[in-house]
Amino acid sequence: MNVYVLQSAIEMARRGVEVEIFTRATSSSDAPVQQAAPGVLVRNVVAGPFEGLDKQDLPTQLCAFVAGVLREEARHEPGYYDLVHSHYWLSGQVGWLARDRWRVPLVHTAHTLAAVKNLSLAEGDTPEPAARRIGEQQVVEESDRLVANTADEADHLVRLYGADSRRVDVVAPGADLSRYRPGDRAAARAKFGLDPRETVVTFVGRIQPLKAPDVLLRGAAELLSRDPGLPLRILVVGGPSGTGLARPESLIELASTLGIASRVTFLPPQAPEQLVDVYRASDLVAVPSYSESFGLVAIEAQACGTPVLAANVGGLGVAVRDDETGLLVDGHRTDDWASALGSLVENPSRLAQMAERAPLHAADFSWEHTADGLLESYRKAAVDYDSTNYSNGSAPSGEFAQRRGRGRWKLRRTSGVRA
Repeated sequence: MNVYVLQSAIEMARRGVEVEIFTRATSSSDAPVQQAAPGVLVRNVVAGPFEGLDKQDLPTQLCAFVAGVLREEARHEPGYYDLVHSHYWLSGQVGWLARDRWRVPLVHTAHTLAAVKNLSLAEGDTPEPAARRIGEQQVVEESDRLVANTADEADHLVRLYGADSRRVDVVAPGADLSRYRPGDRAAARAKFGLDPRETVVTFVGRIQPLKAPDVLLRGAAELLSRDPGLPLRILVVGGPSGTGLARPESLIELASTLGIASRVTFLPPQAPEQLVDVYRASDLVAVPSYSESFGLVAIEAQACGTPVLAANVGGLGVAVRDDETGLLVDGHRTDDWASALGSLVENPSRLAQMAERAPLHAADFSWEHTADGLLESYRKAAVDYDSTNYSNGSAPSGEFAQRRGRGRWKLRRTSGVRA
C-alpha cells in the first residue's frame, strides 16, 4: 500500500496535480512535513506512541489522527483541498469526516477487505475483527467512488459490501518499470552470496500466515524428498508482520523441522534499489498468499524477467499470465505446490521461455496507467459529488469547480493511520 500511495502520487504530480499525503508518524525523528518528490508533500501526523503500537490498537488513535489532519486544513482558506483519496479502512474513516467538513468528494481504495480475508484464512490464523468489517461497510457506503485493483475485488465490494457497481472503478496498480527491468543475474547473485549453480526460488513479502511462505517451504521440502539431488535454493526476503509477530522465528523453525534448513536463505526486507537485484538473482518468484488484492511483487518480478509461481487467488490471476509468464496453483496443498514447483525448476527451457515473456506482460502495468485510471475516477467522483450535493443548480463551494475546470487540483490523500 505504501508503494502504491507514493508511486501513484509522484506520477500524478508530474501531471500538475498537487498531492499531500497524511500518514501517522512512527518515529520522533520524522519531520512534520517532508517533500517526497516535486509536488508531493508527506505530512507525518503525531497520533499515539511512535513505536510498539499493535495493529489492533490503531483504531484508538483515530481521534488524534483526525485532529491533526483537520488542524492542518484549518490553517488554509476554505476550499484548499479539492478531493480526498483514502487508503485502507482506518483512513477511510478519516476521509469520511474530512469529506463532510471540507465539502469535497471522497474516493476510497480498500487494498484488502476483512470479509475476503476471513473467507480464506490460513490454518490457525486470526480472523479480522468485526470492528474492521463494520468500519469498511461504513466507508463503502459513504464514499463517492471506490477504486478496486481488479474486477475480482470490485465484485467482492458489490457482493459482500453492497457497493453500487456504478460507483466502482477498476484501476490496476503498477510497477516502476524504469527500475524493475531485466539485468545481470550473475552480478545480482554475487551481491547476495548465492551459488550461481543453484536454482533460486524466492519469496518476497511479510512473514505472516496470510502471505503463506510456509506453503513454499513445505512444497520445496516435498519436492526435495522426491529428488534430493535437485540444486534448489529457497530465498526468503522479508520480516515478521501482523499475526506473524506472535512467533517471529516460526519460519526458521519450520525449515529446520522439514530438514531443509541448509537449503533456505533468509534476508531482511530490502529497499527497492536492492529488491530489484533480488528479483534478478531469482529463477522463480513464489507468491503463495491465501488472499491478495493484486500482488505487486508478481508484477515487479516479471518486469525483471523472472517468472512467478502464484496461488490462484484475488488479483494474482490478473498479475500472472498462467502458463505463459508463470503458473497459477489452485489451493495450498503441499503436493500441488511441490508438483508445480518441480514442473518449472526441473524444466529450465520452460522457465527461460516464461522469463522472455514476463517483461512484456509487466509492461501493461505501469504507474502511468494507474495515474490515468485514478484521475478518471477523480473526475467521475467530482461529477457524482456535484450531482448529489448541488442538484438545485448552485455551484460548488469555494473555487472547487474553477480549479477543477483548469485541471489544477489540490489533492489530499491518507495512506493510513499507520505508515
